[in-house]
Amino acid sequence: MNLSNYTSEFKTNLKLSAPVILGLLGHTFVGFVDNIMVGQLGPAHLAAVSLGNSFVFIGMSLGIGFSTAITSLTAEADTENDAVKAKSVFKNGLFLCTVLGLLVFLGVLLAKPLMYSMDQPKEVVELAIPYLNLVAFSLFPLVVFQGFKQFSDGLSMTRYPMYATLIANVVNVVLNYVLIFGKFGFPELGIIGAAYGTLVSRFAMLFYLWWLLRGKEKSKALVSNIKLFVLDSVVIKKILSLGFPSAMQMLFEVAIFTAAIWLSGTLGKNAQAANQIALNLSSMTFMVAMGLGVTATIRVGNQKGLRNFKELRRVAFSIFFLVILLDIFFAIVFLVFREFLPTLYVDLNDTVNFVDNSEVIAIATKLLLAAAIFQISDGIQVVVLGALRGLQDVKIPTIMTFISYWIVGFPVSYYLGQSERYGSFGIWLGLLAGLTSAAILLSLRFNYLTNKLIIKKHGTT
Repeated sequence: MNLSNYTSEFKTNLKLSAPVILGLLGHTFVGFVDNIMVGQLGPAHLAAVSLGNSFVFIGMSLGIGFSTAITSLTAEADTENDAVKAKSVFKNGLFLCTVLGLLVFLGVLLAKPLMYSMDQPKEVVELAIPYLNLVAFSLFPLVVFQGFKQFSDGLSMTRYPMYATLIANVVNVVLNYVLIFGKFGFPELGIIGAAYGTLVSRFAMLFYLWWLLRGKEKSKALVSNIKLFVLDSVVIKKILSLGFPSAMQMLFEVAIFTAAIWLSGTLGKNAQAANQIALNLSSMTFMVAMGLGVTATIRVGNQKGLRNFKELRRVAFSIFFLVILLDIFFAIVFLVFREFLPTLYVDLNDTVNFVDNSEVIAIATKLLLAAAIFQISDGIQVVVLGALRGLQDVKIPTIMTFISYWIVGFPVSYYLGQSERYGSFGIWLGLLAGLTSAAILLSLRFNYLTNKLIIKKHGTT
């Protein structure tokens, strides 16, 4: 095997994925800032943010996963230079994202009473409820933003969503600082201040991206004078047929990480706070792989349109190889700095919470060991899923992700995560099992489909 056949594509892959990765990291960085600032208030507050966001993650996964359908349809229209089709995809996609944003917001609010029956620490639940009220509402602007973002990505205007998320992070950091700790005459609101920061920053992100797209010649006419309720049933059906399976794929994965939060809560506030630290750090490396997954969707889709299936495999494997190298690097970082990274989230000078904070760090250090191990599996499964999406293969991969996370991963997490067994570390061993299973099954699926396409065209692999 000549490695240069794959490494020669790294520059193109990184150029395409960099703006997407930075934009995705922007979403994660909002949570990173929230966690670090709230962590200074104590383990119970950090655990409350974790519990509240666990409900939000479910809604977020549905919105982000569903909206990916807009990208491929927009890219298709853009390639055909069909402005009418592109505008129709945007309008109908925006309508669906608006409805979905309202539904997930209401769904999270209705699910809120479940906190009282989930065997979570009472102190944590009481802190999480008011926090969740505000952050749940932020799902609405977030999902609508995704509609704009995926449309912008489909037009190959990937920089503008990145700019919007950077603006959102600046707004979030400033509001967090003044509202959590009561600076410059503002009231000291604690974790409620973090919720306000998240809510305002997400509205700012949405309106800034809309303003940017209205100012660009390529997109101005497409995002202006939108008759949102004049819909095309054919386009609606097409978006739903692509978006629903994609939403389910993301939901199945995010839901098992959400289950890990809830299972950690049964072990106490310190275990839950430690889980949140490891989860937040892992989510940042995941966003890098997810950005490369978007690149895989675009590049595989292009080669599929050209019916150049041997080149399709080469390009796809170059992305798989790149993500493996990057995730080996991330795994080394987690291994080397696993004792240091958790200290960013807690205040060891806090004498009142010193014992709890020390336990949080000790647990998080072990979890980062598990996170280091599953970096490669996590990276492979998300880029292969992106490649399969480029082949417009969504139904079988959806079943595979369900089997991997809920037939394989969750039972392992539940069994090994009992306090009398491995506790928090056992929960994360289940995550490792699920991610590894998904990486194997999806890779086999991609290999089977691409070989089949090559044989059909050329009679040989």
